[in-house]
Amino acid sequence: MSWRTVIISSRCKLDLKMGYLVVRGEEVRRIFLDEIALLMIENPAVALTGCLLSALAEKRIKVIFCDHKHTPQSEMIPIQGSYDSTRKIKAQIGWDETVKGIVWGEIIRQKILQQALFLTQLGYTRERQLLDGYISQLEFQDPTNREGHAAKVYFNAVFGMEFTRSGASPQNSALDYGYTLLLSAFNREISACGYLTQLGLHHDNGMNPFNLSSDLMEPFRICVDRIVYREQLQEFDKEAKRKVLAVLNEKVTIQDSTQTVLNAIGIYVRSVFNALNQADPSLIQFYSL
Repeated sequence: MSWRTVIISSRCKLDLKMGYLVVRGEEVRRIFLDEIALLMIENPAVALTGCLLSALAEKRIKVIFCDHKHTPQSEMIPIQGSYDSTRKIKAQIGWDETVKGIVWGEIIRQKILQQALFLTQLGYTRERQLLDGYISQLEFQDPTNREGHAAKVYFNAVFGMEFTRSGASPQNSALDYGYTLLLSAFNREISACGYLTQLGLHHDNGMNPFNLSSDLMEPFRICVDRIVYREQLQEFDKEAKRKVLAVLNEKVTIQDSTQTVLNAIGIYVRSVFNALNQADPSLIQFYSL
């Protein structure tokens, strides 16, 4: 199974030869494509051949392109993710609205639960109790925004009372970077399964091409939060980005086995689709830390 994350940060040329990614810079390096899960192009001056891009798409390798500030800017998603994608897209369009709402509610419940567990580990008993209360108050489609209230309590406890997600800080930059990586991983899995990332369960922004990914990734945000908290970043530099990027290789437990976050995302995404197609939310496989 693909597992390596490859980061290209220096100016070079990338091409394909005999099933290998060939990096032609000051030195020539070769990496077997079947070992790569994610290819991040940090330097806009990197040149890629069309043959390589085609092979990367065929292998379902996630490719992320960064801007001149080394911030993720775009990604490559194969058009054909599954041999029966037409059938799956028709099924996706026909998912029952009530089932979609229930599944989304379970996802949000799990997100708040993961936040609550982290607060317990950090010793925030009162805040943990508040989140437990919000979980018990969740209603269909969350009309009272328990998710938002939980997020405010959670972030203020973890990163301080002055912290806001709209503020300029190393922590926010790191969170945004990590969430973008997670979103990209979810885009990859959803596309590989043959479904459309545009059609969400709850997110319904006509300008967001990744509504479904935005829905499904919610419980995994905590994996990024933990790293950002653990590293106590004073600035969001190149080294900090490397630490956040490691989130995809963090270990979690899912289906009674230890998996990387990247592999767990695949298992979880497929279980959500099973739950939606069979109208059975109990089929969702959530991870634990």
